[in-house]
Amino acid sequence: MKYLVMVQGAQADYEAMSGKGSEQSPAWSEQELRAMFAFMQSVNDDLAESGELVDAQGLLEPARTRFVTADKDGRPVITDGPYGETKEVLAGYWVLDCESLERVTEIAARVAQCPQPAGSKDYPVVIRPIDGGGREV
Repeated sequence: MKYLVMVQGAQADYEAMSGKGSEQSPAWSEQELRAMFAFMQSVNDDLAESGELVDAQGLLEPARTRFVTADKDGRPVITDGPYGETKEVLAGYWVLDCESLERVTEIAARVAQCPQPAGSKDYPVVIRPIDGGGREV
């Protein structure tokens, strides 16, 4: 079965990774960034080797987000982010093909142990099964 495994973050976290810490997210050092990237590469390498990795991507900062809705006449309304009410956003994801929920939970538990600076917020790693039923809409 395929699963979407998601990690979350906030604009403040992206800023902290570029050295601009805040009350809610301490600044990352170059060494801490290297450790995080090495950890994530190790996870990706292991998943590729096991044949479970379908896709994995980190997403750019929420400040580059664009929201698209439709007005009452069906015309697109485009608004750039981020928004004050947007606390947490999708920061990155993996699409995995695993034999069981237990296996993907093991992987998510490993991802949750990614190194980060002391005082950083701990975000949950979210698992969502992908509906591959091929139902017609």
